Amino acid sequence: MVNEAKTIRIAGFGGSFRKGSYNGKLLLECQRLMPKGSFLDIASISSIPLYNQDLDDEQPQAVKDFKEQIRKADGFLISTPEYGFSIPGYLKNALDYASRPTSENPFTGKVGAIVSASLSMLGGSRAQYHLRQVLGHMDARVINRPEVFISFANKKFDEQGHINDEMAIGLIRQLLEKLVVEVRNQA
Repeated sequence: MVNEAKTIRIAGFGGSFRKGSYNGKLLLECQRLMPKGSFLDIASISSIPLYNQDLDDEQPQAVKDFKEQIRKADGFLISTPEYGFSIPGYLKNALDYASRPTSENPFTGKVGAIVSASLSMLGGSRAQYHLRQVLGHMDARVINRPEVFISFANKKFDEQGHINDEMAIGLIRQLLEKLVVEVRNQA
């Protein structure tokens, strides 16, 4: 039986390390648009060092903290920029660390979603498709539809950092609602 009274906790991360990052703004917008009975807890991956397999047995504290945030969450949301037609190295690095050792991968079986914002017409779609491959290997379950690609991101956020595109807002709401429903159904 699905527990409708339980507040659903989603761990959000990604963005960009750049001040004024559109994907950072997108994460904050998702936090604001979360469905009733849920919240988005934004995790930072900026202090995770470069992956080194020699450290699998004694991972850095930043990695342990990130893995714990994912483990405690009911689901996850990633906001990814597109760098060179793919996902940023720092995001892949964080996921590589989180997935090691395999027996301690907090993404195994966890439901998540992906959003992206980009200055390009494709809105980060190529990065999302590569990220889906990585998450598939990690045995995470990713919501497929609706896809949220914020294209021409420099024109889609107002001075307060809010999205000013009603169609995009509607797609974000649909995706977040579906994420929360899937998490509840998994429980």
